[in-house]
Amino acid sequence: MNKLARRRRGSERRRMLEVLEQFRVIVKSIRRHYQDVERRAGVTGAQLWALAQIAEQPGEQVGELARALAVHQSTASNLVRELEARGLVSRERRGRDLRHVQLYPSKKGFGLLKAAPRPLIGVLQQALSELPAARLVALHAELAHVIALMKGKQVAAARALPLSEM
Repeated sequence: MNKLARRRRGSERRRMLEVLEQFRVIVKSIRRHYQDVERRAGVTGAQLWALAQIAEQPGEQVGELARALAVHQSTASNLVRELEARGLVSRERRGRDLRHVQLYPSKKGFGLLKAAPRPLIGVLQQALSELPAARLVALHAELAHVIALMKGKQVAAARALPLSEM
């Protein structure tokens, strides 16, 4: 291998290691935020996000909550069950079709949201929501390519667990 090729290869390796470090910063930042949420609010990051979503969209159903959080419906159902057990949300049947259960934050839930660390949706979700559309599209494409190259990827995990529980 000639000098130029070795230099290029070394440069590519350094860049790969820099990107790896960036992933570490992201993961550690997410963990630190969710630890702070649990310590200060007494709920998991996923529970806080779900509660914030319910407060933002009172009356929504579990399926709608699952879509808003990008989790499986059973995961959203478990989050609601935990929030309800803590007295932070209530399930109510209102309107003509009493088969549909609607979700509402309680007074205690609103109090928790008021005192909880920000951002309520999580640091990664907040950062992604602030990206310009073109950058989000580009990031999506690049991450899809990285995932495609990975061996042993767990695509089914995408909607199984909220980030706060990973």
